[in-house]
Amino acid sequence: MLRNLFRQRPNERQGDALYALAVEQARQPAFYTVMGVADRIDARFELYTLHVLILFLRLKGDGERGEVAAQKLFDTYISSLDNTLRELGVGDVSVGKKMRKLGESLYGRMSAYEGPLRAEDVDALAVSLAKNVFESADAETGIALARYAVASRQNLATQSFETVSKAPVWAEITA
Repeated sequence: MLRNLFRQRPNERQGDALYALAVEQARQPAFYTVMGVADRIDARFELYTLHVLILFLRLKGDGERGEVAAQKLFDTYISSLDNTLRELGVGDVSVGKKMRKLGESLYGRMSAYEGPLRAEDVDALAVSLAKNVFESADAETGIALARYAVASRQNLATQSFETVSKAPVWAEITA
């Protein structure tokens, strides 16, 4: 019984590994230097959310194993948000309220981005990205990031589950 308690569970770490892949890509300096994303915590949240969603959608399209992996990715992202709030000094009493607000923001972003990503509608996605990432009413501000996001979704769709799970090839980051 104790042996089962302390044994390695590789599938439980799958969400951590997938989340790390999304974060690694979202942290690419070109988003900040080439595309002009502000290097602030809220803008990083937006990029993390976008990349987690792109990866989530790709994984979900790969049958039961993909759905399990996508859910683990999403659960890890939520856990990471909770941990980040705690690291920023939010007290235990306030974490629930802040997480509810963050969860609403996350759900709103994913809802706004999912349709245009699935439809490969760069213009519609640019409107949401301009508003959320660049805090701009000018859709043109988000067009390069929208093109990147749609191209990344297309790239991931051509890759095997194993490749996407270990070393996904995202689109090139250009202005």
